Amino acid sequence: MNKTAAHRSRRQGSVRGHMCLFSVCIAALMLVCGCGHYRDGYLTRSTFREAGDFFSRGSYEASLGKYRQILEKYPSVGDRALFEMGIIYAYPGNERKDYRKALECFQKVLRDYPESAYRPDSEMMVFHVNNSVFKDERILAQQTRIASQQQAIGTLEGEVQRREAEIVTLQKKIEALAQEIRGRAAMNGQGPADRILIEKKKRQLTLIAKGRALKTYRIALGGNPDGPKERQGDNKTPEGTYIIDGRNRGSRYHLSLHISYPNGKDKKRAREMGVAPGGDIMIHGIKNGFSWVGDLHTGLDWTKGCIAVTDEEIEEIEKLVPDGTIVEIRP
Repeated sequence: MNKTAAHRSRRQGSVRGHMCLFSVCIAALMLVCGCGHYRDGYLTRSTFREAGDFFSRGSYEASLGKYRQILEKYPSVGDRALFEMGIIYAYPGNERKDYRKALECFQKVLRDYPESAYRPDSEMMVFHVNNSVFKDERILAQQTRIASQQQAIGTLEGEVQRREAEIVTLQKKIEALAQEIRGRAAMNGQGPADRILIEKKKRQLTLIAKGRALKTYRIALGGNPDGPKERQGDNKTPEGTYIIDGRNRGSRYHLSLHISYPNGKDKKRAREMGVAPGGDIMIHGIKNGFSWVGDLHTGLDWTKGCIAVTDEEIEEIEKLVPDGTIVEIRP
């Protein structure tokens, strides 16, 4: 080999060496860049997967936190992160849902990522969220109106009940006044009573003069009110015709008028039954010390067979009923 050939051979070897080194450098750069891109993609997918797992478990704030990390570290996929965040903010199952923040996310996709594949879906979600906001506002307005109407109805019902109570009170006052007028009329030359009618079933005592009712009183009877009195201690009120044959102004029940029980029929029945007929049947007031009970005493049959009225009423009856007045006691 001459010198020229040798020199040419050395130059070709040098060029081949330089080309090999350049190829290795390019390959290395490509390998480094390729590996870096692959690593970013893997981390992005991993973070998206974690965010999705949090969402599926209902951990919405944790899911949002992952999407914020993606926005900060990987802005190239920010459109997807923003879209997913908007979905979470608008999700009905999210107790802390926020339509305003959802709209901000979707609108940012439309504004900052004009070529994004999530643009059509973001436009649809903007429409959907605005529609949901409108519906929620309308429902809230309806609920507020209904609550206001219910409150007004409650107020009216309360007013009606108050008026009804006033009417009942007035009716009682009118009834009491009418009773008082009738009693005064009876004592002003239109009495005295010549007959007392006691109707056990109606719990009612009526004073009668010349066939006309002077006044009627609510009464309480014996604790065992059904049927006629048959024996001593049976707590029954007699049934039949009797007279007022005495009075006791020192009674333990304020004041009392004695009824002539037992009559002949009662005594005969007791003999046939072989029992004592009992006695001491009175028309009387309330037990001494309990006059404050007033009209409420008629809510219960509480005597041992007597006929009870209020203290004020027995005082009035005593003035209108002389001894010898007939007493008819009906079932």
